[in-house]
Amino acid sequence: MQTHDEVFTILRAALIELFELAPEQISLEANLYDDLEIDSIDAVDLIDHIKRQTGKKIAAEEFKAVRTVGDVVEAVLRVVNTPAAN
Repeated sequence: MQTHDEVFTILRAALIELFELAPEQISLEANLYDDLEIDSIDAVDLIDHIKRQTGKKIAAEEFKAVRTVGDVVEAVLRVVNTPAAN
């Protein structure tokens, strides 16, 4: 199980690495599209990166509702803390 802060740290590092963002641009309140200029193709790359890091995939439908970095953190927490179906 990961904590909110751990997920934010991993996500922040991913945003810096994948999209060459400055660390100070990334806060929980930062809007992915307006503040960080992440487009739909970038979002797919981010979902793929999250899957590689966590071993679990965020559904595209769930990601459509994401607007801020904080929303992504919450979506990741829901996925990684959900027990696997048997």
